Amino acid sequence: MNAASALRLILLAAIWGASFLFMRVSVPALGPVIPAVGRIVVGAVFLALVALLLRRVALQRAHWRHYLILGLFNTALPFLCYGFAARQLTASVMSILNATAPIWGALVAAVWLGVKPTLKSACGLLLGVVGVTVLVGLDAATSQPGAGWAIMAVLSATLCYAIASSYSKRHAADVPPFAAAHGSMWAASFTILPLLAWQPAPVVPTPLAVCAVLALGVFCTGMAYLLYFRLVQDIGPASALTVTFLIPVFGVLWGVLLLGETIGHNTLAGAALVLVGTALATGFDPRRVWRG
Repeated sequence: MNAASALRLILLAAIWGASFLFMRVSVPALGPVIPAVGRIVVGAVFLALVALLLRRVALQRAHWRHYLILGLFNTALPFLCYGFAARQLTASVMSILNATAPIWGALVAAVWLGVKPTLKSACGLLLGVVGVTVLVGLDAATSQPGAGWAIMAVLSATLCYAIASSYSKRHAADVPPFAAAHGSMWAASFTILPLLAWQPAPVVPTPLAVCAVLALGVFCTGMAYLLYFRLVQDIGPASALTVTFLIPVFGVLWGVLLLGETIGHNTLAGAALVLVGTALATGFDPRRVWRG
């Protein structure tokens, strides 16, 4: 991996790590639905502008099912789940639990794609479960009333990512990556917009909350997608997976520096177990990633 790709990888991790910060700022003011809807719609508009600027091929109607499935499982459902979780959990805890996505991915791939886990992968899955248990069982943020449902929401979001990942592997050759990202974002927009009718009460947005939603849409969704697909193109999907291990670092960092969150030894221990378990479950080897 050259210096330019390494810089893009760190920038992507910093941006995606900041998404948990922006959710913690916007959700208490706007509720869980509006930030999710705003993030997706803003991200879709941003990618549409990029498509026009780069003169990308228009979205094909024949692939609408592909866009819909990806939009539902890779965007709409996870963003909603994180919106509900952000009412209760800290940015630090959410970013650490987010790292369970590859662990779910190994399980889904085993069930759906018939990819049998190795002994190393099985140990990684078990270690990841232990890490989540340590984090959930001992962290002060997870002992509050309603935290259990919030934790389930985050784990449901990462399961959705795993389903979308396995689906993408089976249909990767059908649609180019940028078209898949762009089309799925619009599909997610049309899927999630009707939920605004169930917004509990009229909400008067604060300027800070509006800025947080815009940042989620432009930076954490639109720009992040572009960075991610550039990395996949330059260094391959396996090396791009490194971002999974860096996101919790930035998620915790932004939470501590900007939200005043505190982390204990159990948080660090749980995070370490989750990340090591993820590395084992996915066969991640940092020597192969950074070589060259």
